[in-house]
Amino acid sequence: MKHTVVALVEDKPGVLNRVASLFRRRGFNIDSLAVGTTHEAGVSRMTIVVEGNENIADQLEKQLFKLIDVIKVENFTNQNAIMRELALIKVKASTNNRREILDILEVFRAQPIDLSTASLVIQIVAHRDTIDALIENLSRFGILEMVRTGRIAMRRGYTTTTDEVLDENDDYSSNFHSQLGRLSNGNFPFVSD
Repeated sequence: MKHTVVALVEDKPGVLNRVASLFRRRGFNIDSLAVGTTHEAGVSRMTIVVEGNENIADQLEKQLFKLIDVIKVENFTNQNAIMRELALIKVKASTNNRREILDILEVFRAQPIDLSTASLVIQIVAHRDTIDALIENLSRFGILEMVRTGRIAMRRGYTTTTDEVLDENDDYSSNFHSQLGRLSNGNFPFVSD
């Protein structure tokens, strides 16, 4: 089973290296890893997908939270969440088969984003299974090149992963935000010394 774990981390040099080293030391096999900035200055979000049983996911959460730069860790596997990947696929496309390819793209809600006389570049943002099915349907035309992102995930509804991260009573959170010059609740304006 694939487990999706989200970690909010401090946006500092070396954090990704420390997380990768944790995986290497513990023997976890990363299926995908997506890292990016968040709306919160100084905070990055890692979405990590690992394959294994429930114990692997629990152990991963506990080990990640031990790292000094990790603010919050949450397992999204069994939560009501939206999970997506992005794929760019370059496929052989002549005037003879282009219409058939475009019809397939409509079914999968994929978009053609570049067209040449001999190829077509396709963009799809979807769940992993949908992307796999599109690739299977396009393989008979000849896939020239493909690139995929890792999975990203977000809770459905109003609740966010950053809820409770900005807890004024939490020493770690309070210290983290004061180092950035923010009020203890994480809001602006910056505090002057």
